[in-house]
Amino acid sequence: MALITHSTVPIPNQLPGTSGLRKKVAVFQQPHYLENFVQAIFDAVPALRGATLVLGGDGRFHNAQAVQTIIKMAAANGVARLVVGQDGLLSTPALSHLVRSEQAAGGIVLSASHNPGGPEGDFGIKFNAANGGPAPERLTAAIHAKTLEIREYRLSDAADVDLSRLGGTALDGMQIEVVDPVADYAGLMQRLIDFDAIAYWLKAGHRLRIDALHAIGGPYASHLFENLLGAAPGSVVNARPLADFGGWHPDPNPVYAAHLVDLMAAADAPDFAAAFDGDADRNMILGRAVTVTPSDSLAVLAANARLLPQFRDGLPGVARSMPTSRAVDVVAAAQGFDCFETPTGWKFFGNLLDAGRIGLCGEESYGTGASHVREKDGVWAALAWLNLIAVRRSSVAEVLAQHWATFGRHFYSRHDYEGLAQSAGDAVMARLRDRLAGLPGTAVQAMTVKQADDFAYTDPVDGAVAQRQGVRIEFDGGARAVFRLSGTGTEGATLRIYLERYATDPAQYGLPTQPALARVIAAAAELADLPTLTGRSAADVVT
Repeated sequence: MALITHSTVPIPNQLPGTSGLRKKVAVFQQPHYLENFVQAIFDAVPALRGATLVLGGDGRFHNAQAVQTIIKMAAANGVARLVVGQDGLLSTPALSHLVRSEQAAGGIVLSASHNPGGPEGDFGIKFNAANGGPAPERLTAAIHAKTLEIREYRLSDAADVDLSRLGGTALDGMQIEVVDPVADYAGLMQRLIDFDAIAYWLKAGHRLRIDALHAIGGPYASHLFENLLGAAPGSVVNARPLADFGGWHPDPNPVYAAHLVDLMAAADAPDFAAAFDGDADRNMILGRAVTVTPSDSLAVLAANARLLPQFRDGLPGVARSMPTSRAVDVVAAAQGFDCFETPTGWKFFGNLLDAGRIGLCGEESYGTGASHVREKDGVWAALAWLNLIAVRRSSVAEVLAQHWATFGRHFYSRHDYEGLAQSAGDAVMARLRDRLAGLPGTAVQAMTVKQADDFAYTDPVDGAVAQRQGVRIEFDGGARAVFRLSGTGTEGATLRIYLERYATDPAQYGLPTQPALARVIAAAAELADLPTLTGRSAADVVT
């Protein structure tokens, strides 16, 4: 077998976003597109030569072909050992765990996370560094720089590798180990979570519904919840990963998983439910007639961390992305541990986790994670919540009510304006930035602006600076509106508006979220001149 050098030319716009490079499948199927970007990874990360690389994806359309290409490129670029999930599959948190446990130089994740799959859907690729987490900005910048100067890529002409069989093989001097994608991750969960407490809770007659949305979380959930914990057969649904996710949008939120919200509102609802996204790093937690916001989920887990074996000695600190509600800040202040506010993107938590400054972190976009990996982890979040309610012997609704009674309630919602023209999204952000200096002290919708800024972050570990990370407008009394353009879409611009109001009056805790936020919603629309600049009277997706 020969190692062949192919001539190529740079392809524009191979700039990784907050979660790698995401484009339509048809874009990745263009000649040289995938190869150029993968070669840029090898060129930007010389430590991969002679080292171990982990590879896997969520099984979406084009995953199987891309895995084979990357295997051949890894061999041609001097990788000594490749650890790959059976059939090319690995959830993102499981890949992060393997990078760490195998002491790999990095990992390549094939996923577009919560974006739709199928031939007309999205595909994505990102590089995870040796700590198991998404490449930091300096590394993604280096990869992008290589895409702009590339002139050739290296590829073995070997036949495809049989990834259906577990075990070892070799390709052009590179050792390949095909591993069970679930086994190591399941073992990790058994060390972190009180499985005995959850099993006892289930034996007492409690029921659960875990919905994998036809994505990679299915095999993990089936093994953990049904095989190991003893949940009734059929408790895990939509468990078989499909290349098009069954035509569903694999985003675990009340809009795209409305069927699960409806199920939990029924008279005979299970006691607990959860859903995961395409690569199983995001989660939605539900109880009977209640859906837990991601911000509340993070705060509740922080407040109850000592109930989990993983945090028996307490938390060194927590972190949240800037748009995430400040519910966890209140917990940290009350319990005396540090709380960090970072830009959106899991990579910003990595340094804090590596330095031992935090043990728990989360984003408002249905992402919760902890120090066991360097990615958000949807399956872990569901297990952690089950651990919590099993030990407390309380329902999800009771846990939330008790939390609000102790810490107050942060009403919170995200309004997404999807598929905007890029010029419209840019115009909204430009208008807000132009007005920032004059906003403090002014009244909007009968609320006084306390402060307004464009969020900038200085990493407390390495001093790296990230600027223009989103516009924050805070009102007296704790209400807040945050504006930013998303970096995870593949078409046009998505404007995300995050809305928050803090209440300490128990009489208000039972209010529906959108009416409770009505004045903040109106203020955001007025400040950004949304109807004029977007041409829309309301958000496309409200979660």
